[in-house]
Amino acid sequence: MDWKRLYYSTFGGVRKNLHFPYYVHGFAMLAIPRQLKRSQREQVLRSFDRLSSEAQENVLRRVNYYCQLEQPVSLPEQATTIGDHTYRNKRCPSVYFFDSYEWLRYFPKDLRWMFAPGDVAHTFDTPTIAKSRPIGQPLTFNTTLLNMDKVRHFMFFRDPIPLQAKKTQVFFRGAITGKPQRVHFFDTFYGHPLFDLKDTARDSTYPEAQRQRHETIIYDHLHYRYIMSLQGNDVASNLKWIMNSNSIAVAPKMTTESWFMEGTLKPNEHYIEIQPDFSDIEERIAYYNDHPTEAQDIVDNAHAYCRQFQDARTEKLVSLMTLDKYFRMTNEE
Repeated sequence: MDWKRLYYSTFGGVRKNLHFPYYVHGFAMLAIPRQLKRSQREQVLRSFDRLSSEAQENVLRRVNYYCQLEQPVSLPEQATTIGDHTYRNKRCPSVYFFDSYEWLRYFPKDLRWMFAPGDVAHTFDTPTIAKSRPIGQPLTFNTTLLNMDKVRHFMFFRDPIPLQAKKTQVFFRGAITGKPQRVHFFDTFYGHPLFDLKDTARDSTYPEAQRQRHETIIYDHLHYRYIMSLQGNDVASNLKWIMNSNSIAVAPKMTTESWFMEGTLKPNEHYIEIQPDFSDIEERIAYYNDHPTEAQDIVDNAHAYCRQFQDARTEKLVSLMTLDKYFRMTNEE
């Protein structure tokens, strides 16, 4: 038995977030009167004034990035009030309800909003709150980002394996079926000695040797120096924990972003960027194998980037300020 594997994946936190405590926390929120949270909103927002000038600048940078509305705008008739956003009336998966309700409960019930739960890779004609949005497209400003489905997307843990002790291969486990970019990558490099690839889709059409029916735990990923981070329906769900590990994310230029602000990531500073057709991936991996100091710099830079999301008080303040800005821009008479 691999005792290190058992220890780190069980007690060391090198695993996916557990859903049971997430749902316990979610239902516990419903037991707290909303009036109590509304009375705390101004206190939380005023905590901004006690921050250092540098911290204030960083908070405002994030708030204005998430909510890019610059002038008041009217919402359409189909907009609903946030008071109607209850667990009984929810029309979305529970994770989207709990992750939005966590911050909505601080605001008056009569405020109106537009809400788009789920994977979003398109823009909207009216200001809408969503988990993700396209990067740099017209009308992108109409999507205000909120951290949703975070139980799946936001995992930060300590990687016990140093970069230089990892295998110099590119590792990927993920669902291939129905995702053209992933299909092209898989078909091109499966069987290549530089790559360790398996399709984990339940409806996979690949031969049995190319499939993996059981899940690969995160600890097993960490034995590899390079981990592919490929977008699925919107953002790549593994990008956050890869960047917080001692491995390096390898990805084409990203076209969608979330609360992680993927649009601000710098190629070859926070991750290794490759061509969309993967034509230069062998060359890029060979370069960083030959330049270990530069590879370690990417790991260090990625760690520094991830730290801005790891303070609970800051995340609370940024979340409330983002919603506050959205409501101020969309609920003026």
